[in-house]
This record gives sequence, C-alpha cells and structure tokens, in this order.
Amino acid sequence: MTARPGSTPPALDRELHHPTRLALAAYLSGCSEAEFAVLRDYCQVSDSTLSKTLSALERTGHVSVRKGYFGKRPRTWAALTLSGRRALQDHLAALEGIASAARRAAAAAEPE
Repeated sequence: MTARPGSTPPALDRELHHPTRLALAAYLSGCSEAEFAVLRDYCQVSDSTLSKTLSALERTGHVSVRKGYFGKRPRTWAALTLSGRRALQDHLAALEGIASAARRAAAAAEPE
C-alpha cells in the first residue's frame, strides 16, 4: 500500500508497538492499577520480561510503578499514566486507520 501525496503516516507509538507492551497497556487501561503477578500471568511472560517491559514503559512515562508491602511480602503495582492512556488511544486509532485504509484499498481493487 502506498501513501497518497500529502498524507501523513499513521502515528504509531514505538513504545506500544511491541505485542507485550501493547497487551500490558491495554490491560492497565481497564483498571486503576494492577499487581505484578496479575500482569505477568495476563501477558504470559516471565518475571524478567515483565520487569523489563514495565521499566521501558516507565522510562517513557506511559506507566507508573509503585512498590510496597502486602502484609510482610513485597509487592509491585503498575498503573497506566494519563499520558500513557493518551498514547494508547492514539496508537489504537492509528491501527484502526491502517486497517480502514487497507479495507478501502481492497474494496477499490475488486472488479465490479
């Protein structure tokens, strides 16, 4: 698919483009915060992978991480920030734009 002259490419967020990061942000968009183990299990990744993913999204300001205790056990919670929510919304809109453009191109290419 080629871009039309004067059109701008979709504004995909590089930090959310990776499937694990996108799944994590999407999950967090449905709650105020989530505990590390819940996120790990939802994304079906190792502790190390989730830790690295959270750190990357925290560096960009998409996610905030809070550490504390539940009883005597240390826990980590993550939340999608306001800028992270906006970034996810924009990323999903860009994906929908790509899908819509592909559908229009496919419909235009079909013989009548």
